[in-house]
Amino acid sequence: MRLAFMGTPDFSVPVLGELIAAGHDVAAVYTRAPAPSGRGHKLKPSPVHAFAEASGLEVRTPKNFKAAEDVDAFAELDLDAAIVVAYGVILPQSVLDAPRHGCLNLHASLLPRWRGAAPIQRAIMAGDKVTGVQVMQMEAGLDTGAVLLSETMPIAQNDTAGSLHDKLSGVAAQLAPRALAALARGGLVATPQPEDGVTYAHKISAAEARIDWTRQAEEVDCHIRGLSPFPGAWFEVEGERVKALMSKPASGNGAPGEILNTDGRLAVACGEGAVEFITLQRAGKKAQDVTEFLRGFALDTGARVS
Repeated sequence: MRLAFMGTPDFSVPVLGELIAAGHDVAAVYTRAPAPSGRGHKLKPSPVHAFAEASGLEVRTPKNFKAAEDVDAFAELDLDAAIVVAYGVILPQSVLDAPRHGCLNLHASLLPRWRGAAPIQRAIMAGDKVTGVQVMQMEAGLDTGAVLLSETMPIAQNDTAGSLHDKLSGVAAQLAPRALAALARGGLVATPQPEDGVTYAHKISAAEARIDWTRQAEEVDCHIRGLSPFPGAWFEVEGERVKALMSKPASGNGAPGEILNTDGRLAVACGEGAVEFITLQRAGKKAQDVTEFLRGFALDTGARVS
């Protein structure tokens, strides 16, 4: 099929790679414009941008589609379909209607649960046991379109947002060519999303990254893993901010925020139960396993974190 690909972050790259490998004609790749990065604030292309250029594909970076010339340029591609994966730009109806088969979005949740910007993080933070990737026929609403194809995946007890991101990216890469093959033979069935069970995966805010030790241990553990590796859930101890990147629920009770042991382990009491840290990161330093962390940061049982 003749396609446009629309995506921006690392998550999207394997999907584009599989579409190229499947022999589809990718007429243009749309992605967010290069953004300032690093200390020098040099413009850095998105992961999709870099991959597309290396693959010899035309790259377009309109800020949005409010300009008529950008909409016209998209329509002039004469597309069979557009594949959209974490693009980060709102598409007007004129763009959604331009390809013969419309725009197909690959979304990393089981809709209508976790519509929106951060479905992977929110699923772990909420303690969900299963997630997946769905191919959706895009319409004007936020992730409201009919589901065309779906693949489920369990969320493991030790999954972080980072590990689940990579797993789901691989699922999406396999699902996109399957969806296009089914579309070509008329084998896709559009299933409207149910009206019940709608939740929104709002963008992660910096304010919610701080750990609330009054919550139950399982909730704190999900919060930590859902924000790992970025932005990283954090707490303060002895005046220093520390990121918690990996944890697990543990036995033990105490006042919320009380350190329960430091003999090569580091567990902290929650509102109910405790959480044991596995990987931590001090400000300005690399991530460390808890044993290495404690060698450089002595903490006493009974001390408090906040």
